[in-house]
Amino acid sequence: MRVATYHNNRDIRLQDLPIPQIGPGEILIEILASGICGTDLMEWYRVKKGPRILGHEIAGKIVKSKSKRYKTGQRVFVSHHVPCNKCKYCLAGNHTACDTLHKGNYDPGGYSEFVRVPKINVDTGVYLLPKSVSYEEGTMIEPLACAIRGQRVIDVRKDHVVLILGSGVSGLLNIRLAKLKGAKVIATDINEYRLDKAREFGADDVIDARQPFNLKADRIIVCTGAPQATGQAFRCIDKSGIILFFAISERDIKVPVVDFWRNEITITSSYGAAPVDLKESLDFIKRGKIDVKDMITHRLPLEKIREGFRIASDAKESLKVVLEPKKMV
Repeated sequence: MRVATYHNNRDIRLQDLPIPQIGPGEILIEILASGICGTDLMEWYRVKKGPRILGHEIAGKIVKSKSKRYKTGQRVFVSHHVPCNKCKYCLAGNHTACDTLHKGNYDPGGYSEFVRVPKINVDTGVYLLPKSVSYEEGTMIEPLACAIRGQRVIDVRKDHVVLILGSGVSGLLNIRLAKLKGAKVIATDINEYRLDKAREFGADDVIDARQPFNLKADRIIVCTGAPQATGQAFRCIDKSGIILFFAISERDIKVPVVDFWRNEITITSSYGAAPVDLKESLDFIKRGKIDVKDMITHRLPLEKIREGFRIASDAKESLKVVLEPKKMV
């Protein structure tokens, strides 16, 4: 089978590997759509773990099964990270802090034609796609679930003013989700294309982040790794407000300690998604409560993954880039 091995953002090598053999309780998935995630573009984070086969936003069909729960031909989304549901973090509802969740993955990775799904992922991380949900839409289940998790952490409500810094895919998902909750949403970016998309996707107001601005928000969701966003967040958070670092920067953040203390500001983060978030995400997509189709701007075969990384990294007039491993050039 063909796979794409990541060395850095400009060096992603196509190679052939044997199709993985599955064991008891496992399944083999033929990948029909695989999204390029913003975290895969964080070279400073990824390159030290390379070379490796990345990709975790996958949808496809089961071609082999040694599980009693699933059969060949079923259309599925598969979560790459699953919790143990037994540790103190899971029992407290903090599934994304679970050590098992952070260590697990499928074999070898989503930028390939096939993946072996380990038994633990089969048991708690496989979601059947209804006919109404395409494989492309299936790649958006995990990104939307991450937004659901983040907004659950900071308890976004309908009476809140929510400021979203960065209007890439994660920002747009957070816009649509916050609007679904009834909040007033203000979005920023430095890219006119993405500011237009933020308007299109429901933001009540948009701001060019290159220009100085001053407002107060109850909740701020940082969806960009740009260091300037941290300062913007602290300037705009209202008293007793919460700043969520949905995206992270390579640099450490500087906290204005006096404001943090006097104004009772909360700073928090969210990582990944738990099964409850993934289930809710699929339900939102299935029922049409959050439309993700129009966020997919580029579709490329696996052979053009380097071009896909370039398009996604340049972030000019693109949102989600989806690879289709079975599509030939």
